[in-house]
Amino acid sequence: MKKYQIKRPASFQPSIDYAEHLNPEQLAAVTAEGGPSLVIAGAGSGKTRVVTYRVAWLIEHGVNPGRIMLLTFTNKAAREMLHRVELLIKGETRRVAGGTFHHMGNMILRRYGDAINLSSNFTILDREDSKDLIESAVAEMKLRTDKMFPKSNVLMDVISYAVGAEQDISDAMEERHPHLLVYSEEAEKVKKLYDSKKRAMNLIDFDDLLYFWKALLVQMPDLRERLSDRYQHVLVDEYQDTNKIQAEIVDLMASKHKNLMVVGDDSQSIYSFRGACFDNIIEFPDRYTDTKVFKLTTNYRSTEDILHVANESISHNTRQFSKELHALKRTGPQPALIPLQNLSQQSEFIAQRILDFIDEGIPLNEIAILYRSHYQSMDLQMELTRRRIPYEIRSGLRFFEQAHIKDIISYLRAALNPQDEISWTRILRLTPGIGTVTAKKIWEHVRSSAVPLETATSEEMIRIIPRRSRENWHLFRHNMHSLNNEDIIGHPAEAIREVLASGYDNYLKGAFENYDERKEDIEQLANYANNFKSTEAFLSDLALLTSVQSEDIVDPDEEGETIVLSTIHRAKGLEWSRVFILGLVDGSFPPARAMDDFDKEEEERRVFYVALTRAKDELYLCYPIMDNRWHDGSIIKRPSIFIQELPEDALEKWEIEE
Repeated sequence: MKKYQIKRPASFQPSIDYAEHLNPEQLAAVTAEGGPSLVIAGAGSGKTRVVTYRVAWLIEHGVNPGRIMLLTFTNKAAREMLHRVELLIKGETRRVAGGTFHHMGNMILRRYGDAINLSSNFTILDREDSKDLIESAVAEMKLRTDKMFPKSNVLMDVISYAVGAEQDISDAMEERHPHLLVYSEEAEKVKKLYDSKKRAMNLIDFDDLLYFWKALLVQMPDLRERLSDRYQHVLVDEYQDTNKIQAEIVDLMASKHKNLMVVGDDSQSIYSFRGACFDNIIEFPDRYTDTKVFKLTTNYRSTEDILHVANESISHNTRQFSKELHALKRTGPQPALIPLQNLSQQSEFIAQRILDFIDEGIPLNEIAILYRSHYQSMDLQMELTRRRIPYEIRSGLRFFEQAHIKDIISYLRAALNPQDEISWTRILRLTPGIGTVTAKKIWEHVRSSAVPLETATSEEMIRIIPRRSRENWHLFRHNMHSLNNEDIIGHPAEAIREVLASGYDNYLKGAFENYDERKEDIEQLANYANNFKSTEAFLSDLALLTSVQSEDIVDPDEEGETIVLSTIHRAKGLEWSRVFILGLVDGSFPPARAMDDFDKEEEERRVFYVALTRAKDELYLCYPIMDNRWHDGSIIKRPSIFIQELPEDALEKWEIEE
């Protein structure tokens, strides 16, 4: 077949004055000749602007919109970019193939999936559907007889990670859930049965959209040639967040013309726990030896002093594309370093400083508190609640709304008040094999007894328990029996520790994909409980505070403004005028598990860099000197290595007075 291309007349002139709208660094990237290009876009440097103008420039210079593919991580990002292009060139952009990897995979498989025996009318499973189908496979294999066998959401996490990273299940299990590695062989069999069920029912999940897209390109070379020829230019946004299979798909789709532009920031590669592969961006020039590298270093967000701290910090990483951000905006207050006596004083300081900002007229939604792990926000949530400061949690549920925290509290409430049906029902149903009907039968016996706890832990209850659940019931009895000891239940921190050690820790391991984080939450809860002389006082205080949390004071005010509380990972891409980073001590940030691993330490420093560069005007780095977690006792904590390695003149040290 002969191809004929219509070219625009030589007299064509672009309608956009690119030099007027872009700085020299941006202009160089936008107007680059074809071939592989790597755009290292520093924080706040106008990355979206570059991608938008690049698409406009290609179209204005004769590239058919239908021959451009734009891959992003959210469909919203793709829509916004293409809408901006439409406004720029007043032209047709609907033919640009723009969207997420999964969106594009779906589009291509619907059209060409038959080539690999994938029916084009397949149904895409959502997350809940996938969990149900995995659970069906587990039930069919009769694996639930083992009380420790991972729950379906954990298995789904492992399977998804393995597909994206192109790993065996055993390797994915070792990386994601090493405490469950003993089940890797069974998990591999579950995956095979799960895959078989999907194919039999013409179903695919989100990971399959990428898996089969790559399979199509690899197994059908003629089709790969057609597709890579069709898409003359491929652009990828947030390239540092791609996993292994996504990067390989990009390489295959760009294999014909090699007109591949990837945009991202190696210094903001922080999602390895989701499968993002840092090597994709750092080794891009090695895969494409004729790569043109462009660096965007003009920052439109932060003050010079904030960028000085960020530049100094990230300079300690060795695997990176070196760059130094420069501020376009005015200078501002020097970033503050605030040592606090303990966690309580850290929360008090932040709350008081927020009230100062409110008095100064700073909008609430221009203030953010960032932390490495969700558990670090517990004390702060309590303090903000006490002071009637409205806040919004971006890192998940409010601390006491989380399932594992409610479980622990239910154990304590049931032990202190055997008439608490809600708590009894909740903890009974945590026992494998005990459902709503059996839990109700047990509760009826407990409620009518003169000695409820003794009845609940007596041998006579065994006749009510289904035979398959009796081994698990013995563990429950042991747990409740230990809480019947006044020396334990009388001290809330000890009681929490006992619940964790007597079986709940094992439940955590199999039930949740983020076991380490949830265990940290429970340790933080025990730390907070140390402030109370009795479990009754502890539970009463929680009840009062959580009831206050349900009132209007923690909802947006009339103007919809709240303080933002967020993990740093959830805050990437966002910005605020005033930013606090709390908990900057070794062992918490960076986490202990990262301190003896070169790659993990460098990623944690990138996390710190992301946190620093969220601040526009004022930045506060906070760390508690004393930590009184129950498993350590009260100890003096070292400031984070990320603080220690900064030049002394980069930060203004504050001294806090009571």
